[in-house]
Amino acid sequence: MKQLTSSQIRQMFLDFFKEKGHSIEPSASLVPFEDPTLLWINSGVATLKKYFDGTIAPENPRITNAQKSIRTNDIENVGKTARHHTMFEMLGNFSIGDYFKPEAIHWAWEFLTDEKWIGFDPEKLSVTVHPSDTEARRIWHEEIGLPQDRIIDLEGNFWEIGVGPSGPNTEIFYDRGQEFNDVAEDDPENFPGGENERYLEIWNLVFSEFNHTEEGTYEPLPHKNIDTGMGLERLTSVIQNTKTNFETDLFMPIIKATEEMSGQFTYGQSVETDISFKVIADHVRAVSFAIGDGALPSNEGRGYVLRRLLRRAVRHGKKLGIDKPFMYELVLVVGDIMKDFYPEVLAQKDFIQKVIKTEEERFHETINEGLTILNGILADAKENNDTQINGKDIFKLYDTYGFPVELTEEIAEEAGFDVDHAAFEEEMTAQRERARAARASVESMNIQSGLLTDIDVASEFVGYNQLEVTSELVVLIANDEKVISLEPTEETAAEAMFDQTTFYAEMGGQTFDTGLVYNDQNEVVAEVVDVKKAPNGQPLHKLIVTKPMTTGTSYRLVVDEVRRNKVVKNHTATHLLHQALKDVLGTHANQAGSLVTPGHLRFDFTHFGQVTPEELEKMEQIVNAKIWESLAVETIETDIDTAKGMGAMALFGEKYGSDVRVVKVGDYSLELCGGTHVRNTSEIGIFKILSESGIGAGVRRIEAVTSEEAYEVFHNEENELKAIAQLVKAPQLKEATSRVEQLQAQLKELQRENEQLAAKLANQEAGDIFNNVEEVNGITVIAQHATVKDMNQLRQLSDQWKQKEVSDVLVLGITQDDKANLLVAMTPAMNEKGLRAGDLIKAIAPLVGGGGGGRPDLAQAGGKNPAGMSEALAAVKTWIAEK
Repeated sequence: MKQLTSSQIRQMFLDFFKEKGHSIEPSASLVPFEDPTLLWINSGVATLKKYFDGTIAPENPRITNAQKSIRTNDIENVGKTARHHTMFEMLGNFSIGDYFKPEAIHWAWEFLTDEKWIGFDPEKLSVTVHPSDTEARRIWHEEIGLPQDRIIDLEGNFWEIGVGPSGPNTEIFYDRGQEFNDVAEDDPENFPGGENERYLEIWNLVFSEFNHTEEGTYEPLPHKNIDTGMGLERLTSVIQNTKTNFETDLFMPIIKATEEMSGQFTYGQSVETDISFKVIADHVRAVSFAIGDGALPSNEGRGYVLRRLLRRAVRHGKKLGIDKPFMYELVLVVGDIMKDFYPEVLAQKDFIQKVIKTEEERFHETINEGLTILNGILADAKENNDTQINGKDIFKLYDTYGFPVELTEEIAEEAGFDVDHAAFEEEMTAQRERARAARASVESMNIQSGLLTDIDVASEFVGYNQLEVTSELVVLIANDEKVISLEPTEETAAEAMFDQTTFYAEMGGQTFDTGLVYNDQNEVVAEVVDVKKAPNGQPLHKLIVTKPMTTGTSYRLVVDEVRRNKVVKNHTATHLLHQALKDVLGTHANQAGSLVTPGHLRFDFTHFGQVTPEELEKMEQIVNAKIWESLAVETIETDIDTAKGMGAMALFGEKYGSDVRVVKVGDYSLELCGGTHVRNTSEIGIFKILSESGIGAGVRRIEAVTSEEAYEVFHNEENELKAIAQLVKAPQLKEATSRVEQLQAQLKELQRENEQLAAKLANQEAGDIFNNVEEVNGITVIAQHATVKDMNQLRQLSDQWKQKEVSDVLVLGITQDDKANLLVAMTPAMNEKGLRAGDLIKAIAPLVGGGGGGRPDLAQAGGKNPAGMSEALAAVKTWIAEK
């Protein structure tokens, strides 16, 4: 067999299909572009869906690629099996309505068996086909020459993902020999397509020839397509004759580097440590590429996946004796392995390393304590002969120490224990109830959660398109009890539910509506001051009741229109800002929280690093441009799958029902959202960013205003500018800047002149001071009270003294108001005699009420007793005489 590197294999594949008329599609970002239905790019065809579904016609219907992909549905198997990975490369060739089965099969065989290319022994290859696909079987047997006993029927050889294109597939297997097998030769699974390690699937050819209809029928497609996938890691393991994918040149350099960091363990030493080496090698590849493509660790979406991978790898590093951040150092190894085809990892190595190191450091702060506690729990369980870990213990690790639940489960299961998931969920539910009760207390809701939980009456929000409705009062609560009626003596607090309401309950970052409740005599009976969602989802109105109210009676609910209008402007502006963030910063800038109030909007987002003033200005320009384009704002009610199919952004962690609302702002923004919005962006008027700041690791916050509040900001800033213009005597506002620049130039010139005069005065002062030389036991001393303004000028005098060599010792003092400063300098000759400036300053500084120190040649001190300056200077000669 040929000796080929993984880079050579990848390039050989692309070159082969280029010769067959295919265009090479670059490997796309792992972060899906304009496809919110995917968390990650998970296959070679994932980036080509626009071609397969007919949305875009490719310039060339023949396409080939080597696509980096991530799949995380079975992370726990990584490291334990021979071929599970989170990130892998899929080699593929595709036909969009061009060639079909004969060409796909012949070219696959040619690439694998021709000596010009891979050069496999044809006798080592077998295939599987779908029982109904007689054409594929015929081609393999009659045209390729495979004997019938090496063409195996498999019912599972049919590709479909629900409604849409589908078809049979054929898989190609390589016989590695019984020495590689993990089952006996006579085992029923020992055949191509069975569960064994002898026959390794290396290529899957999908013949997309049917349209699976909603009625469950399979209709022939008008244009048949080819979609193939071959894992580079698998093919490399066969060619390099390694037991698993991890011994190939795609992983071994990472494993070797990890061995060096460990210093205690080597790969192949034991099954347990080998798992750790494999997990680290796999995970660091995935996170390096994902971060390079713009994903960042966080608590949601793909960021959560990255955080989980990093933390899992860190734990396995600890198993290898690595107790410090180390993953970030492996980025260079990953980049070096992949540089031929993926130079971007090394190009972005500094950023990738910074993100990984920061995340590692954060996790190390909590993992040590968490592991210690967990090991104690496991030891106690073993001693008590328990087989299950208590859910309360798991919750404590999660809640108190930030220890990931899946990590606890994984460690417990490795130790042979089951996990009490039900008890853990009970604790989580109890925590949510406590948090809800705490929020209610802070906000003075004073509602017993048990009371509200039992209320299951229906209450519909009808306030999207109307601000007023007549509705029946179905629940009334006062003093934590349900009441039939309420007779207020003055203003009485109460909570209420109506069968329908126009008042928006705080949700999804949007604040609540306020307004009034009228009776049938058009009298105001209550003021709505807050609206929250009750445990069963009903809008719960907090009221200040001023007139009698009775359940079963109809009332007119009227929302404060001015407040609502301000809120909807800010809410739609938030959607525009969200998209502008992605346009300017990249698709990694995901929403991490928001607040929409009448007075301002706040938007939190994931982003590692600072946001520059230029980037903020660009975002602001984009949002205002969309406002002034007068884009229509549409709300579409549909099901969740259709919404995602439309490309609507869904916030990770948000819970969506089967029916959702999609807010569409022109062709610019498309988000799942249950809030209220303007009908046209022109209603927003204007948008102004007030501030941008960091609020946590990888999370930034923008605060902004719109409409009237934005006008107020501009108006106030204009008044400030007018005041400045008046102060600098600028005839017009537009001349204020140039006038300030002129004044700054004048000030700079005056400062220069001042410094020159100060230097002249200092020279004059130096002449006066340096003429006052005294001698003490053969040592020349200058100890004078100077008239310069500060310590800086004292040091300048010291520099002149050093150049002129006028004495052996210099002591200068200045006094200003209630402060005194001293400076002592000595020549090298004095230091050789054992006299040090620092010692002298310590002796005389207390006389001015202070202390100080410094080097042997120069020292300084400050004090709060300027009256003692004369005594301090006189003490110099005494100190020298004594020394």
